[in-house]
Amino acid sequence: MVSDRGGRYGFVYRSRFAVYRALRRKGMSKSKAAQISNEGRTHAARSLMARKAAKTRQARGRKRH
Repeated sequence: MVSDRGGRYGFVYRSRFAVYRALRRKGMSKSKAAQISNEGRTHAARSLMARKAAKTRQARGRKRH
């Protein structure tokens, strides 16, 4: 389990741990889940990620349901 100790114990902000667990339940690797959950710590960072994801979906030609 990752913690806020860092180093070989991994690192995920405590405020973002629920997001980390959700990503892990979806089958994501520990490092990838930690990277994504830590990246979206602020509202601005989450907005940036959402815009990028929308752009990616659009580029791949997916329709919005």
